[in-house]
Amino acid sequence: MTTATESNSAAHNSPATKFPAIANPTAEKSSDIASNINYHAKYSPHFSPLKFEPEQAFYATAESIRDCLIQHWNETYLHFHKVDPKQTYYLSMEYLQGRALTNAIGNLDILDAYADALNKLGHELEEIAEQEKDAALGNGGLGRLASCFLDSMATLNLPAWGYGLRYKYGLFKQRITKEGQGEVAEDWLEKFSPWEVVRHDVVFPVRFFGHVLVSNTGSRKWVGGEVLQALAYNVPIPGYKTKNTNSLRLWEAKASADDFNLFQFNDGKYESAAELHSKAQQICAVLYPGDATEDGKILRLKQQFFLCSASLQDIIARFKERREGKGPWKWSEFPSKVAVQLNDTHPTLAIPELMRLLLDDEGLGWDEAWDVTTRTIAYTNHTVLPEALEKWSQIVMRKLLPRHMEIIEEIDKRFMAMIHSSRTDMESRLSSMRILDSSNPQKPVVRMANLCVVSSHTVNGVAQLHSDILKSELFADYVSIWPAKFQNKTNGITPRRWLRFCSPELSNIITKWLKTDGWVTKLDLLTGLREFADNEDLHAEWASAKMANKRRLAQYVLQVTGVSIDPNSLFDIQVKRIHEYKRQLMNILGAVYRYKKLKEMSPEERKKATPRTIMFGGKAFATYTNAKRIVKLVNDVGAVVNNDPEISNYLKVVFVPNYNVSVAEVLIPGSELSQHISTAGMEASGTSNMKFSLNGCIIIGTLDGANVEIREEVGEENFFLFGATADEVPRLRKEREDGLFKPDPRFEEAKQFIRSGAFGSYDYNPLLESLEGNSGYGRGDYFLVGYDFPSYMDAQDRVDEAYKDQRRWLKMSILSTAGSGKFSSDRTIAQYAKEIWKIEECIVP
Repeated sequence: MTTATESNSAAHNSPATKFPAIANPTAEKSSDIASNINYHAKYSPHFSPLKFEPEQAFYATAESIRDCLIQHWNETYLHFHKVDPKQTYYLSMEYLQGRALTNAIGNLDILDAYADALNKLGHELEEIAEQEKDAALGNGGLGRLASCFLDSMATLNLPAWGYGLRYKYGLFKQRITKEGQGEVAEDWLEKFSPWEVVRHDVVFPVRFFGHVLVSNTGSRKWVGGEVLQALAYNVPIPGYKTKNTNSLRLWEAKASADDFNLFQFNDGKYESAAELHSKAQQICAVLYPGDATEDGKILRLKQQFFLCSASLQDIIARFKERREGKGPWKWSEFPSKVAVQLNDTHPTLAIPELMRLLLDDEGLGWDEAWDVTTRTIAYTNHTVLPEALEKWSQIVMRKLLPRHMEIIEEIDKRFMAMIHSSRTDMESRLSSMRILDSSNPQKPVVRMANLCVVSSHTVNGVAQLHSDILKSELFADYVSIWPAKFQNKTNGITPRRWLRFCSPELSNIITKWLKTDGWVTKLDLLTGLREFADNEDLHAEWASAKMANKRRLAQYVLQVTGVSIDPNSLFDIQVKRIHEYKRQLMNILGAVYRYKKLKEMSPEERKKATPRTIMFGGKAFATYTNAKRIVKLVNDVGAVVNNDPEISNYLKVVFVPNYNVSVAEVLIPGSELSQHISTAGMEASGTSNMKFSLNGCIIIGTLDGANVEIREEVGEENFFLFGATADEVPRLRKEREDGLFKPDPRFEEAKQFIRSGAFGSYDYNPLLESLEGNSGYGRGDYFLVGYDFPSYMDAQDRVDEAYKDQRRWLKMSILSTAGSGKFSSDRTIAQYAKEIWKIEECIVP
């Protein structure tokens, strides 16, 4: 056992003692950085000063980097204040940030200096970076997109902020057991996050419930109910090789000391004494709390309103702050200084809340407030799935937000009046276009997407196919009224996190062959790789970089699952939220069929097969039964296949648990084939397809979402296409209902093999029955797995053949990367800035 004296002397003899603990926030040389890290280890004392183990080293290093970020942050804030440009405020319920340490030092271009400083202190940068927990502020593509957008806004020097909520427990941490998926709370804030800076001077009141008071003059005021405080936490967002450092402002709900009833507490009524404090904690406890109950619905609506109200009060306060001392001004100037972007329908309440603040607090008339609101707010639609187009109970809305319900009713009434007076040809369509839907008197609802479309100056989809479907189907009636309102903004990803930092080997090769690292901010330059696509020297270097990434991934898989996978096999990966429309079920049925065929082969025949490792990852929503059954099936199949000595050289099936950004940063560079196989017309865009393609991974997929544009950019011959097209889907569903579907024998064989008990005794009938029958709830194969299965299996045969010719495969891989230039979030954000927000770059000198 180590004595106190020994550990004391160990601390004094550690490498850290060679570097005096001196605060040096602008340090550039590695020895000065080491001193600054040492300073934080001593004087930002979260731990015993005798320790400098990896965890302590991580926090001290993060705080040292934060020093530099805060300096840039302050300069950015002051510069924006002085220049007073128009600014964008991005409202999103989710941000999937990933780890910040390597991203920050990469963007600040101080990676080597920090690696060297940590070496001097006796640590490796990789080991220190591993200590960081992913911020649990999002769930899937929506949140990851928002984070890519923040990175691009800062890199393009745009004056822009993100607004979100500071969830304590996130969605959930996924545990995989024999029973399938289990959920436990995320622990990312169990200690603290070194990146956030709490702003005790930025606090706004947010009201719920209560009632509306009408004065003698007819003015209205929302009073009573419960009032919570929104406290701001700022997270710095550095641009790549630029001083500009933007903010992500996260709100936390608080109750004040006045809300704590001391008398009740001393009377032994502990719960009721702190009731409002408890309600405040609930708001930011969990992302997407279950909404099966009335209380669950109210909590979700509270979260959405809390984000919108706090953010808009902040935006207005900052607008007024910048007007101070500049003479008289008018509210009509507000939209020339402020652009608000709603990321999906979750922040829709920003519309009635901005109206309320302008009408009730600022005293504007309806027409003026409506003009300001509609010129300020724009809306991004992310889905055509009916269940994801939010509809809120009018009863719940009226109870929780009585003043907002009045405003929504007035917007609806005026919209109808406009149609009656100027578009009589549309009157027959009005019932589906209205914001308020009372067609079911028992369950009247507010249609949030309709409210967004009616009230926004611009509505955009997130891939060309998706935007076309919005215009021709979902919002077709509105398009005939406001054709200029609708745009497409194909999603993108940041090339910094998704290639430059997560695959340094491949990045260095690209830089070497292009003779520039300019591609990191001008991703179109990747097309320059096309001229070397047949070059054998490039092939050799490319193959060695891919192999290094595959080995790293194999090591990670062994560490988290205990399954040993062969880096010489084809690494085939599908990672995304588990959802029936994303069709992980088709993938696992294909794997089951492959396993059965391998079992039936002779040892000689097997030697001709292409060895494959099929990996899955993703979270099933806690209450989504079929999605959880799919997770269980993947794990049950893996348990049998991976322990079958006859087959283990030819097939492995692995479920990688707790998929998040950091896991993706290992999986994506190590992938060779990636499955993006949603039913055509269902996936708005997808962004993981872009990340895979950028990393030289070949896609097998349907003509859905951004797959369509990826295939155009990388070349049809470098994409394994299968499946029905979006315009065929309605007819195929109808034929299915009419009993005209004839299943492929391979499809029947795979299902039968599962039913035979080959993968254990769990009852998979309910899951398999969802693919059977011709119609009915939970039956009838709504997502056309059965119809697409034969062309999917044929495409997989083409994959096996192509992989045997490694020269051809490497060329396809290089051309995948070369064709990914369009899919930079820098391009997407530049288009938003110019065509929707009308903002310009504002470079910090």
